[in-house]
Amino acid sequence: MSIIRLICMGTSILLLAACVTTPPPAKKVNPITRLPTQNQPVPKPGARPAFGSHEFNVIRDAAPGAPVDVRNVPDAEPVEEPLSAYGNRNPYTVLGETYALLPTIKGFRQDGGASWYGTKFHGLKTSSGEKYDMYKMTAAHRNLPLPTYVRVTNKANGLSVIVKVNDRGPFHSERIIDLSYAAAAKLDMLKTGTAQVEVEAIDPVEFQRKLGKNGKAEKPAAGNLDAGSDSNFYVQVGAFGDLANATALQSKLLELIYAPVVIARTELPSVVHRVQIGPFFTLEDADKVAVIIRDGDLGKPIVVKR
Repeated sequence: MSIIRLICMGTSILLLAACVTTPPPAKKVNPITRLPTQNQPVPKPGARPAFGSHEFNVIRDAAPGAPVDVRNVPDAEPVEEPLSAYGNRNPYTVLGETYALLPTIKGFRQDGGASWYGTKFHGLKTSSGEKYDMYKMTAAHRNLPLPTYVRVTNKANGLSVIVKVNDRGPFHSERIIDLSYAAAAKLDMLKTGTAQVEVEAIDPVEFQRKLGKNGKAEKPAAGNLDAGSDSNFYVQVGAFGDLANATALQSKLLELIYAPVVIARTELPSVVHRVQIGPFFTLEDADKVAVIIRDGDLGKPIVVKR
């Protein structure tokens, strides 16, 4: 990944929390705040903590404190696009090791270990310059050009996902790919932290040809996760006629929580933009988040089902 994630591999303390993501210790914490404890600083979304800074080093990587339903997060859709302006230096050196990029993705297939990364890097820039969003289907790889789309299959259970490689890493000899939280969840590897996988590159042109004009799925609007199921619960924090006000609240909440914050638009009888946190598996999980929002004077939340 970006240089930031390499820091965590440089000290024995951070090896526990870096690119191999394991569940946080059995310590009751606020399920949506960024702080493992109230005394630890956190990186501001979109900003890179200084190399080796205390602010970065004390943060432990983890899954979101409150369970988040990612079953309906769509796979990345392979599309033809130019190489990223960043992250494609060839060769490049990290931690004294030099790596070369593959000249072509045609026929690429690789077997090996997969790990995942989560809250610690959520909102920070990846090697390609894109922000890391742990609720999207993305991954990091040492040698594939950025971006590359790959199919990742968990050999233990046969589950498969398509992800967009937009980051560098993992710089660990026993692993070949680092997955986003959402991708790891859909492969059912969160509890183990790692899994043996098969990685296969996808030709975007061929993928679109096979998909066909009528089979192309419509993409959700940026920043909005459409759960698309009656069994999902959301915590609604505000409702606005003005989209700008809804977006401002969304941005504020994203600075404070580790859960998707979506804007749901309704048009009857008039246009309303509803700012909602979720989805959550159960009503109990949603209620817990609503209490935290209310106690933190962040709004007057209500739990909705859609």
